[in-house]
Amino acid sequence: MSKSITIIDYGMGNLRSVQKGFERVGFDARVTDDPVVAAQADRLVLPGVGAFQDCMNNLREGGFIEPILRHVGSGKPFLGICLGLQLLFTESEEFGLHRGLDVVPGRVRRFPADLRTADETLKVPHMGWNQIDLQRPSPLFEGLSGGESVYFVHSYYVDPVDPAVVASTTDYGLTFCSSIWRDNVMATQFHPEKSQQVGLRILENFGRL
Repeated sequence: MSKSITIIDYGMGNLRSVQKGFERVGFDARVTDDPVVAAQADRLVLPGVGAFQDCMNNLREGGFIEPILRHVGSGKPFLGICLGLQLLFTESEEFGLHRGLDVVPGRVRRFPADLRTADETLKVPHMGWNQIDLQRPSPLFEGLSGGESVYFVHSYYVDPVDPAVVASTTDYGLTFCSSIWRDNVMATQFHPEKSQQVGLRILENFGRL
């Protein structure tokens, strides 16, 4: 029997598009705002958009922090998307210094204001399609060869202490970590649910874990 996918609803994300993405590749996905349901999940997904501190406050007030940490510690598959990646880190520089879940040691940093290539100044937020360069084989990227384009919307990027957790990088004036993988924990800065066939393949890979 196929195990279900549970998507955490803590008031900070376009959850229906993530749910529809999983459904398109054949998986039962449910959205929940109940931490008890999240604690029982086979596979847990943490999406997110908005401000880092607001998201952490909502997770705390919703009772989700302990279920997330228990799930991560259990070895069951976990996927963070966009801000759901950033929240896994120790701290973020967004609007001051704020503590995250500290699952992955490191800091969330803002793109510099003078971000540019050799011939143009780049806008922040980094918004639109960009390529991912795979740094090592990852179950999330099975069937991909690197160089695929995925969809980003973000002004901050993650800076892990341990480079071994980096699964992919992307260039936008600087080379930043665009996804991580450590044991059962996977997370992407980009939005698989908005990344067409490449993104659907990534969601399917997660669902098969």
